Amino acid sequence: MTVRRVKGLLVAVFSVFALSVATSANAQEHHEGNETSHETREHLEDTKKEGETKFDANEVIFGHVMDAHEFHFFSWEGSDGHEHHATIPLPVILYSPTRGLSTFMSSAFEHGHKEVNGYKLEENHIVPVDENEKVYDLSMTRNVVQMIIALTILVLLMTSVAKRYKQGQGTTKAPTGFQNAIEPVIMFVRDEVAKPNLGHKYKKFMPFLLTVFFFILINNIFGLIPGSANVTGNIAFTAVLGTISLLVINFSGNKHYWGHIFNPPVPMGVKLIMIPVEILSIFTKAFALIIRLFANMLAGHIIIICLVSLIFIFSGISKVAGVGFSPISVAFAAFIYVIEVLVAFIQAFIFTNLTAVFIGQAVEEGHHGEHKDGHVEDTLAPTEPVII
Repeated sequence: MTVRRVKGLLVAVFSVFALSVATSANAQEHHEGNETSHETREHLEDTKKEGETKFDANEVIFGHVMDAHEFHFFSWEGSDGHEHHATIPLPVILYSPTRGLSTFMSSAFEHGHKEVNGYKLEENHIVPVDENEKVYDLSMTRNVVQMIIALTILVLLMTSVAKRYKQGQGTTKAPTGFQNAIEPVIMFVRDEVAKPNLGHKYKKFMPFLLTVFFFILINNIFGLIPGSANVTGNIAFTAVLGTISLLVINFSGNKHYWGHIFNPPVPMGVKLIMIPVEILSIFTKAFALIIRLFANMLAGHIIIICLVSLIFIFSGISKVAGVGFSPISVAFAAFIYVIEVLVAFIQAFIFTNLTAVFIGQAVEEGHHGEHKDGHVEDTLAPTEPVII
C-alpha cells in the first residue's frame, strides 16, 4: 500500500509540474508571437539554437547507452573557452582493402574534430572519408572491453572459490571471506532455480546456469558505474545470450520434446495449426529472454539520465528553474538508481530462471498414459484426489 501511494505521489508531482511548465511555455510563446517583431523572433530562434548546442539531451542519453570507442566520464569548459573531456581512449583497429590495416588510439580523432588515416568519427561510428571505400571495424569498443573485464573477474572469482573448496574450506570447515558471500548465491540458484525446474537432472546444467547468472549480474553492476558501458542494455549482447540459451534448450531436448512440436497430442485437424505455432515457440522463448533483459536494463539507464538532464534543460529556460528543480531531479535519480541495483539482481535471476524453465520443458519425460494416436489417458489412481 505504501509503495502504491509513493508511486501515485510521484506520478502526480510529475504530471502537475509538466502541465504547469507546458502551460506557461505555451502562454509565453503565444504572448511573444503577438507582441514581438520579426527581428525579435529571429533573435529568439538564434538563442534557442545556441541553447541547444550547449546541451543536447538526445546526445547525452544515447551517448551513454550506445557503444563508443572510449570511456567518457565527464566534460568541462576550461579557462581557454574550449571544452575538455575526461575519457579513457580505446584502441581502434580498422581494415580496408585499399588502405590495409590501421591501428591507433581513439583519442586521435579528438572527439570527431580530426580525421585520421582517411577515417573520421561520426556519431560514435568510424567511417571512411571516401564514401566509396569499404572498411571493417575491428576496434575494441567499451562494450567489448567491459565484457572482457567482467569475464576476467568472473573467472578469477569462481576459480578462487573452487580452489578453496578443493582445499577443504567450505566442506570440512566453514567458508570465510568472499567464499562465504558467494556460497548463498550458488545455493539459491541450485535450490530455487535448478532443482524445481530440472529435477534430478539439475547437476548437468548447473555450470551453465551459474555462468549465465553471474555473468549477467557482473555486467549489470558494472553498468551502474558512471562512465561505464551499459552492456546488458545492448541488444547485441542479449541476442548472443539468448542464442546460446536457444541452442542449449534445443540440443537438450528429448524425443518427447520434439514429438510435442512436430506431432502434438491433438486431433489431426488441429495439428495443422499447432505445428507452426509449436515451431514458432522455439524461437519466441529466446526472443522473450533477449527483449526482457535488454528492455529492462536500457529503460533504467535512460530514466536516470533523463532525470539528471532535466536540470540542464530547465537551466536553459531559466537558471532559477534549474536550481529549484535540482534537488527534485537528484532525489528521483537517486531513488531510481537504488531500484536499478535491485533490478540488476532481479534481471539476472529472471533470465537464469526462465532458461531453466525452458530447459526443464525440453528434458522432461513423457507421460506414461500417452498413446500413439495423440490422446492422453488419465493415469491418476482411483484413490488419488483430483484438485481442480
